[in-house]
Amino acid sequence: MTQELVIKGGMVATAEAVFMADIAVSSGKIAAIGDGLVGAEVIDATGKLVLPGGIESHCHLAQESSTGMMTADGYESGSISAAFGGNTTIIPFAAQLKGQPISAVLPTYDARAATSVLDYGYHLIVSDTSVPNFREDMLAVFDRGVTSFKVFLTYDIRLSDDQLLDVLEIGRDAGALTMVHAENNAMIDRLRAEYGAEGKLTPPYHTLSRPEQAEAEAISRAIRLARFAGAPLFIVHVSSVDGLAEIAAARAKGQALHAETCPQYLFLTDEALSRPEGGKYICSPPLRSATTQAALWQGLQTGVLDMSSSDHAPYRYDETGKLANGGDDFRKIANGMPGIELRLPLMFQAVHDGRLTLQQFVAMISSNAARIFGLQGRKGTIAPGADADLAIWDPNLSWTVKHGDMHDAMDYTPFEGKELTGKPETMIQRGHIIVADGQLVAAPGDGDFLHRARFGGGNGADPGDQSEF
Repeated sequence: MTQELVIKGGMVATAEAVFMADIAVSSGKIAAIGDGLVGAEVIDATGKLVLPGGIESHCHLAQESSTGMMTADGYESGSISAAFGGNTTIIPFAAQLKGQPISAVLPTYDARAATSVLDYGYHLIVSDTSVPNFREDMLAVFDRGVTSFKVFLTYDIRLSDDQLLDVLEIGRDAGALTMVHAENNAMIDRLRAEYGAEGKLTPPYHTLSRPEQAEAEAISRAIRLARFAGAPLFIVHVSSVDGLAEIAAARAKGQALHAETCPQYLFLTDEALSRPEGGKYICSPPLRSATTQAALWQGLQTGVLDMSSSDHAPYRYDETGKLANGGDDFRKIANGMPGIELRLPLMFQAVHDGRLTLQQFVAMISSNAARIFGLQGRKGTIAPGADADLAIWDPNLSWTVKHGDMHDAMDYTPFEGKELTGKPETMIQRGHIIVADGQLVAAPGDGDFLHRARFGGGNGADPGDQSEF
């Protein structure tokens, strides 16, 4: 039988196996996997890897910061950059503003996302639980297929423990996953005030003002509140040794708990903030020591951490971004770094260097996100019936990271000059080629909104023995 498209002769890799095979595509789906398949269109993948398209599940596009600054990347430039980096799906955040009804959030982001090149979903950011009809509107969001939401334990949009319990219970009852940015706000505020009073305002003090214990305490607290509520939990951008240990201990007890880290914590250290333009490297949680970095790698290797997401927070370094409020005071520099295009190439370098297996790589850049965020069976795998979202990689291509080669709307990359091996060269979304020969083939608006399944079908965890608290 002749198929619409066949990718021939490539080394196919999933989270479970690596094998030689042809892949046939029909009507946007994977139709067959085998040998000698025949297609009306053929892509020769000899000597290449054929992987599931990446799922970027933590990125900020067309989103205002807590101070009102808009990200440099909207859905068009952000999705294009993600596509060139090996991704076929993005799940950015749809952020509730203080006082904004939950019912008004998704329509705002639907309009912003209309130019996405890639398939997309949202995580809802909840910043105000006091708005009218909060619970009813949250349930309506879940019915729309937005089945995960994020809350903060720091910044001016932070929730109290009581408010966090409220949203955990809503998520538990509705089969939605609560994501938490975990840092102890009181510790941070106290240190920021002390350093400010002493005139210690250069970028290195950003890291010192957000110590590992501030993250570890908030992770521990969030885990225990989720266990008390019997709700599933996801800890974003883990960057501390003790925080990692809290996650490992809770998972060993069987708690429904997931977590991620990010390439910046794996490939950069706090030394970067002492560079002449150290403000480029300000993010929260901050960059840590080489010792912490080694622990995070171990967390990925052992499965304590499920994935490495970019946390792409594209604030330019110029006066429209990080320097907008003055670049001589770490407290005024916008938090966040770009990375949506380099996430997969950086993590593939870990395969080349022997830190990760190819199956681990596929799991943490695609398959685990599909499983955790309600896309399993459709995205994140290479199997008959799944969407034909495929990335053809040249595993041996050596190249140097240069900002001028990136496709985002930023004016820098924190990984400038890094030498990498391996790069995606052809991207296929739902059976259509979207990137080939270094050129974008897709058009803005080609991406579809993804209605995601609920987490675990309801109650995500057993509250357990209260004495453990």
